[in-house]
Amino acid sequence: MPKRVLTGLIVSDKGDKTVVVNVERKVKHPLYGKIIRRSKKYHAHDEANEFKAGETVRIEEIAPMSKLKTWKVLDRVNTHATPERVDVDA
Repeated sequence: MPKRVLTGLIVSDKGDKTVVVNVERKVKHPLYGKIIRRSKKYHAHDEANEFKAGETVRIEEIAPMSKLKTWKVLDRVNTHATPERVDVDA
């Protein structure tokens, strides 16, 4: 069975080798049809304590490491990439 990979925002890095990642998804309300946001927090393993709060990361499902930790951080998602420069001659 393939491992799930989710993308979310780190909301806490207080624990040793652990970060808390908030994953947000959009779903359609079953009766009213409005698009609403649902979020869930996942505890993820960060072996080197290299990720900080506020970063966007990808997490992967793993075998349980503790009571709450069943995910590990794969890598950063570069959301603040500098756009390529486009010169427009006026």
